Amino acid sequence: MLSAQSDPVVRATLPVVGASLTTITARFYDRLFEDRPELLRNLFNRTNQVTGSQREALAGSVAAFATLLVERPDERPDAILSRIAHKHVSLGVTADQYPLVGRHLLGAVAEVLGDAVTPEVAAAWDEVYWLMANALIAVESRLYAKAGVENGDIWQRMEIAERHRESDDAVSLVLRRTDGRPAAAFRPGQYVSVRVGLPDGARQIRQYSLSTAPGQKTWRITVKRERGADGRFPDGEVSSWLHANAQVGDLLEVSVPAGDLTLPESDAPLLLASAGIGITPMLSMLDHLALTSSTRPVTVVHADRTPRDHVHRDEQADLVDRLAGADLHLWYENDHHHSPAANVFAGRATLDHLTPGSGTTAYLCGPLPFMRAVRGELLAKGVHPAAIHYEVFGPDLWISK
Repeated sequence: MLSAQSDPVVRATLPVVGASLTTITARFYDRLFEDRPELLRNLFNRTNQVTGSQREALAGSVAAFATLLVERPDERPDAILSRIAHKHVSLGVTADQYPLVGRHLLGAVAEVLGDAVTPEVAAAWDEVYWLMANALIAVESRLYAKAGVENGDIWQRMEIAERHRESDDAVSLVLRRTDGRPAAAFRPGQYVSVRVGLPDGARQIRQYSLSTAPGQKTWRITVKRERGADGRFPDGEVSSWLHANAQVGDLLEVSVPAGDLTLPESDAPLLLASAGIGITPMLSMLDHLALTSSTRPVTVVHADRTPRDHVHRDEQADLVDRLAGADLHLWYENDHHHSPAANVFAGRATLDHLTPGSGTTAYLCGPLPFMRAVRGELLAKGVHPAAIHYEVFGPDLWISK
């Protein structure tokens, strides 16, 4: 909760700060990387810096947090902070990095807004930052403790036990510990980070969902080769490197599991909706449900360009078949007639013909337009907003729009 002296200042300045946040966050990253260039090489996603998606996500999260402080001061901002905290843990962020970030973020505010940033305004927004930072530090510390590691000590070397081509642009990698012990536990739907050394000496990090159930000896990730949009942006650095170089017997640096899109134990109906590579956390959930002989009703929706692009297509169908209360609905933009499965439709996914059961909990993963459309349909069908959960691959731009 904001102090009595800062609350009216933040209320009064939130419109102008909010309107300039994308410019402020762009200047923030410039300042940060001028001061600490190694952070761009070894911590931050360089592609997201080129596309501008990281600064949009940061602006959106700061604006959402500040708005919550002044409009709903009695509410805990858990939904905003949880996703960020899990991402920070997957990167190994520690408390000692927050003062550096705060100094450059508040410096960027002063540079962009100039004389409007009086000492009183600077102090109020410094308070906003540290309320957010201290809350994140506390959540992250608990997540590190739960993972059984010291703060920031997330990395382990794992061996590639298997490699399988899943489509023209996707490969799956089965990972095992080097000491022969089973891979660590995780919750269905979580992800890990992979850190690789690139030809220019940078060590870039990306997150990949664990795409099988927990409790097995190995982990599996599925890596889609990211293509630069319309030639304006570079191809994915880490995904391209893994496709070209990661082979059976190689060692990869892999983090502890993280992520808050997780499947709770319940008998309530489920709806799992995915598009493209967003299928991966849903596979983990389905695999877990199958291994535990779940009888809960499960509606599985997946959308893709073509059956050929649908990674783990046969595996998904098999997992659904193993669940007595599950049914599968597929949409393909092209070549849908080449799929042998029932309930296959042409075009973009829609829930028009589905009626979610009472108390349904929904999990969404895929491109933002897909998730927004599915969420809108679920709300229109009476699913409670609190029962709709999502995972974004990359910076979370949902709250910035």
